[in-house]
Amino acid sequence: MWGYIFAILLIALGFMFVWKTHWFVENFGRSSWAEANLGNGGTYNMYKFGGILMIILTIMGMTGLLGELFLGFFGRLFGIA
Repeated sequence: MWGYIFAILLIALGFMFVWKTHWFVENFGRSSWAEANLGNGGTYNMYKFGGILMIILTIMGMTGLLGELFLGFFGRLFGIA
């Protein structure tokens, strides 16, 4: 039960990153790394990409696909796959 509530909050936060990017940049400032590596407006792109990634990873975690993905990548290290 609490997992679903936490997941809904993460999806909402990811949506807010994408929707209100300008507000986040105004309140938290620009990222020098993002501006240098992602070009002009890189901070905005970083927030939007981070929000979309947060939404996708949360949905994958809720459906069980995230565990399968990690097992596929790291399972051989631990002798699972």
